[in-house]
Amino acid sequence: MAEFYNFTEEEIEYLSFLSKDFPTAQDAVTEIINLNAILNLPKGTEHFMSDIHGEYEAFTHILRSASGAIKEKIDFLFSYKLSEEERKQLATLVYYPTEKLADITAEMTKEERDNFYRSVLSYLIELSCYVSTKYTRSKVRKAIPKGYAYVLEELFNTDYTVHNKKEYYDNIIDSIITMDKAPEFIRVICHLIQRLIVDHLHIVGDIYDRGPRADIVMDDIMNHHNVDVQWGNHDIVWMGAAAGSRVCISTVLANSIRYNNLHVIENGYGISLRPLAVFANEKYKDSDYSRYIAPIDDEDETGRKITEKDIEQTGRMAKAITIIMFKLEGQAIMRHPGFEMDDRLLLDKIDYENGTICLNGVTYELLDKDFPTIDPSNPYELSKEETEVMAEIKANFRDSEKLQNHAKFLFSKGSMYRTYNGNLLFHGAVPMDDEGNFKKFNYDGVDYYGKALFDYCVMQAKNGYFCEEGTEEKQTGKDFMWWLWCGKFSPLFARDKITTFERRLIDDKSLYIEQKDTYYKVVETSAGCEFILQNFGLSGVHSHIINGHTPVKAGAGENPVKGEGKLIDIDGGFCRAYQKTTGIAGYTLIYNSYIMRLSSHEAFTSREDAIKNNTDILSASVVFERLDKRIKVGETDKGKLLKAQMSSLEKLLAAYRQGVLQEQK
Repeated sequence: MAEFYNFTEEEIEYLSFLSKDFPTAQDAVTEIINLNAILNLPKGTEHFMSDIHGEYEAFTHILRSASGAIKEKIDFLFSYKLSEEERKQLATLVYYPTEKLADITAEMTKEERDNFYRSVLSYLIELSCYVSTKYTRSKVRKAIPKGYAYVLEELFNTDYTVHNKKEYYDNIIDSIITMDKAPEFIRVICHLIQRLIVDHLHIVGDIYDRGPRADIVMDDIMNHHNVDVQWGNHDIVWMGAAAGSRVCISTVLANSIRYNNLHVIENGYGISLRPLAVFANEKYKDSDYSRYIAPIDDEDETGRKITEKDIEQTGRMAKAITIIMFKLEGQAIMRHPGFEMDDRLLLDKIDYENGTICLNGVTYELLDKDFPTIDPSNPYELSKEETEVMAEIKANFRDSEKLQNHAKFLFSKGSMYRTYNGNLLFHGAVPMDDEGNFKKFNYDGVDYYGKALFDYCVMQAKNGYFCEEGTEEKQTGKDFMWWLWCGKFSPLFARDKITTFERRLIDDKSLYIEQKDTYYKVVETSAGCEFILQNFGLSGVHSHIINGHTPVKAGAGENPVKGEGKLIDIDGGFCRAYQKTTGIAGYTLIYNSYIMRLSSHEAFTSREDAIKNNTDILSASVVFERLDKRIKVGETDKGKLLKAQMSSLEKLLAAYRQGVLQEQK
């Protein structure tokens, strides 16, 4: 017997709105059946990546290949009928369908092309059917572009063992080829496979800086069908720059110039740096800039030869913006005593007459003593020219439509952390004290720590971007984004100080040490990880912390799995600058309905090499957790939402049957 409900007025009002989408009892029943079927499907595959740092070619390749999962499926299905080289070619076709198709068919006759299309369409359709088995037909249909949906659904759902159906299938393939539509269908199917192989993408921070084109990485992320982002400290400083924070803008510029990737600013985001270039040439024409710029390659990423004039110009700009950055950092620190960063106020500790600085009772000679824009009596004040330069550049950052779109996406799809299917995802650390308890930060008379600190940081970051210009909330929020970038034990930075000043100006490597947060000791034990997970509302044998931020020195034998399997650090060195330290070129994590698998990747050669020679990123995978039973959608976070929807629909059905609401037949 159906349950009888005594509905409240609020429930009736809500169900009235719901009835607009399900106007009859049969509509409600159909949806309940559909949702119940979905709950019993296998959990979708999750793909975790972090610390991409602008390495767009490697990122794109790993994203398209799903960390090797597509090649695994191809090997499983076709090892008995295709050679290893043929399977590699098929995999490359799935990753880069447009380019690889042109490469393969370039010198074929029409007959050879038609035969190739016929065979490859057959393989791709079989692969598509295999990767779509964990989804409803409705979900697969929605993933197919409308103009191709009818034909592909017919091909995907044909029983090839039935003779008449086999002939029907062959006729469809022949028609596609005869009408010269085979390349289009191949491209559509390849993109569909890429989409279906991974249900949800998690980016665990640090999209920006160091590598050449973070903007291209952001475009790919924004085009993904189901993605979330946990902010990294390199992301938040770009978000602060987009918000118009002068200290964040100066940091972004100093980082970009030092790592020779101004291409992302000027070409990617269309931000003119001419005001800085003109100012630097005027004020630093004869200045020594060697301490402010890293070694430069012979060519830029476009292949243009780097000249001595380029190096001089870049060096002057690097020094000019670094001095501006030191000044603006000091202003932010003095505005916020709560940041507890007075030890970073260093410009007023310089003896400008002798070119020395006294730190911790020790006097050091500075490696650069020429500071034409610093007033020793007021060292943190920008000069008139510096103020004008920053005003122009700030306007350019605020006017970059592409940068603003990327920043808004990071706010809408991103946060400091995320809990998802029992796992806690964040980039840096949960600040801890020496006793292994949560470190407390006092802001506005309130102590924040653990999850509450993360939530407070999100609020401040959003204030910094979305509050009205000129308000105290806006300025505080912008300063907070800078603090998240490099502040003393901030959750995204997780160190006691950033030693940029010392690294540029003092020849003593003992001063370059940045003490890591106690968090990194706490999470060496499962008990420490459990303590943190519980604060975020998670527990259980299959709950984990998934981290980025700190490169794992795999080459030296460091294990990315810590805390007896409770923490996974997936920063393995996507960025080429880190690969000498890590010994590999990145980690990625795959979590499907059966296993958690960590893959370590070798360096990526190039997109062109992959397309021409079927080269792939060599990967070594380790299954470090195998589930007792296959996880179904009903056991996931999505399942909880679907169950709540089913409960509402069951109440709507009861309201129809009890006459509380009338069906709209």
